[in-house]
Amino acid sequence: MRGQVAFHAGHAAEAVVARHYESLGYTVADVRWRGTAGEVDLIVRDIAGLVFVEVKKSDSFDAAAARLTARQMRRIYTAAEEYLAGQPLGSLTEARFDAALVDGTGRVQIVENAFGAL
Repeated sequence: MRGQVAFHAGHAAEAVVARHYESLGYTVADVRWRGTAGEVDLIVRDIAGLVFVEVKKSDSFDAAAARLTARQMRRIYTAAEEYLAGQPLGSLTEARFDAALVDGTGRVQIVENAFGAL
């Protein structure tokens, strides 16, 4: 039961984050995109390029940020390389990696270029 609650909470957090990015003018390119290296929670696009987003939900923003590990960042980088290979400009596509933190009340905090910041 606990696993199901976490699963649904994670999907709800991803939906909240997708709507947040859309409100900022981004277009959702993919949700829960899965490649051979693993899954990227959310991929959004704007004029500048692509944003690979890892969504973390917890009671507070700090607790959510603490849940992003170096191992996960490496997995997301590898999955992003695979995703970019299918883009017209390939690895030359402008891209960044954000962490979208969702607290217990559903508020969203975006940390742009998070993999260097966390």
